[in-house]
Amino acid sequence: MLIESRPATDPEIDALVTAQQRELRDADGGLDGQVTVVHGDIRYLVVSDGGRAVACGGVQALDADTGELKRMYVRPAYRGRGIARQLLSALEELAFQQGHSVLRLETGTYLPAAIGLYTSCGYEPIPVYGEYVGNPYSVCFAKRLPVAA
Repeated sequence: MLIESRPATDPEIDALVTAQQRELRDADGGLDGQVTVVHGDIRYLVVSDGGRAVACGGVQALDADTGELKRMYVRPAYRGRGIARQLLSALEELAFQQGHSVLRLETGTYLPAAIGLYTSCGYEPIPVYGEYVGNPYSVCFAKRLPVAA
């Protein structure tokens, strides 16, 4: 497995994000109030296996100190192999390199596996923020990134 940076315009990122959005619609049962805002300023990382993109995630700057985790997704056939945990670690490093001291994220109440991953990696619940305010299906988390020695 290879984790590499890709531009937001990469067609494999588009395919992964499209698959993620389709899966989220299936998982949430078509819930009203879901937010699907596509941001062009996300810095993406992709996990490739044999040249095929199998997972992605990105970091978007909310302000100078805070980044937001966006579009974390692992293709179903590749789940259960620790890929999400490795990708999350790489995204935290990317956020740190971008100067962020805190990384936030939003996920759905109907995604217990995602919530389990984030909490097991040190993310703590925070109040719903930004575009997620008012969405009853949103839960938000944050993690303070380690300070350089």
